Amino acid sequence: MNLSGKTAIVTGSNTGIGFETALDLYQKGAKVYVACRNEEKALNAIKRMKAQGGTGELVFGQLDLGSLSAVKEFSNKVLETESRLDLLINNAGIMIPPPSKTEDGFESQFGVNFIGHFALTGHLFKLLESTKGSRVVTLSSIAHKGAVIDFDNFRLEKAYSNWREYGQSKLADIIFALEFEKRLRSNNCQIISLAAHPGFSKTDLQKNMDKGMLASLDLMTAKDGAQPTLAACLKEDAKGGQYWGPDGPKEQKGKPALAKIDTAALDENLNAKLWDWAKEVTGVSFPF
Repeated sequence: MNLSGKTAIVTGSNTGIGFETALDLYQKGAKVYVACRNEEKALNAIKRMKAQGGTGELVFGQLDLGSLSAVKEFSNKVLETESRLDLLINNAGIMIPPPSKTEDGFESQFGVNFIGHFALTGHLFKLLESTKGSRVVTLSSIAHKGAVIDFDNFRLEKAYSNWREYGQSKLADIIFALEFEKRLRSNNCQIISLAAHPGFSKTDLQKNMDKGMLASLDLMTAKDGAQPTLAACLKEDAKGGQYWGPDGPKEQKGKPALAKIDTAALDENLNAKLWDWAKEVTGVSFPF
């Protein structure tokens, strides 16, 4: 596949799934924004990608998803520079860190994994909509299964539970992808919204995990873990509202295939409520 002339943004692409996603798109000829908080790590990642060879272009974009003002600043730079945006890949994430809040007061996982990406997509909406065939792919996780959206616990109001909070953030991500798709179709927009998850893949995401638990897991490489994301981005027959993941037992490993969306993400009233809440707190101007 030749992606020359296409532009993509991959958040959190200095490492792991994001790195492999950005590398693949760059090797296929796309202009790729390596959108990260840490400039040094991002430039190092770009250097490593270039060493592997590619026909596209790699651009560092300073993006701190834990700050709504920083998300707006990054978006404005893209809007000033680019006339098209074919792919927005909401990949960046944090998992089970010590309790903390974002600059805007959200529990850090919820704030970075969901709120930051919601705002980013909203700021870039018009550019995406004006680019024929554009897609937004948002990364969720197996951890969305059985999770709960608790409107009374987005700002660490309750005693911190690392896995519960992570599950909530990843459930919010898949809800975002589905509700976005629903609203796009209702408003005759041309963008499509999809979701993906990497199964069990070895990345920096696990740095806070118990070492014994980590040793017991059979992990895919980050390159293999990036394949569901790339399928959602590039498969010609992929459709809006789809959720891609590995096809093996419990979706932990395997080749990319359609994954199972937990019933927790299929409550239309809840999904609409979360969307409206996020739109209000971020102040982002989605047209719906």
